[in-house]
Amino acid sequence: MPDKVFLDTNILIYAYSEDEVDKQTIALGLLEQFEGKVIISKQVINEITNILFKKFKLSSDAIESTLLELDTVIPIVDFDITTQIKAIRLKNRYNLQFYDALIVATALENQCTILYSEDMQHEQMIDGSLMIVNPFKIR
Repeated sequence: MPDKVFLDTNILIYAYSEDEVDKQTIALGLLEQFEGKVIISKQVINEITNILFKKFKLSSDAIESTLLELDTVIPIVDFDITTQIKAIRLKNRYNLQFYDALIVATALENQCTILYSEDMQHEQMIDGSLMIVNPFKIR
């Protein structure tokens, strides 16, 4: 079992969304399966906040509650300029979008072995230590 698992924004959005019950079930299952081993980044928090405002049209209070709930359940890691430089290099090496590369760089810097994401190449191995997994393709 992996030491640490990183969740991309889309996985957490499905955990909260009731529009796609199958994906919600899988996302919640990942949170349960890897309890205590999951991390996210401040980038994920920012993306979730934006989606909750724009797509879900939630109130500021509801979004604040969601963020505080996430903060109590999942460690939220930060990144710095070194991470961003690493992301630029990963973007070029693996042909990633920059913000996806920033997620990957943050996961690598935090010794994650699996990155769950719907948006990146399923089963792509990054730097020989991080596997990208689309959980909706494996079930």
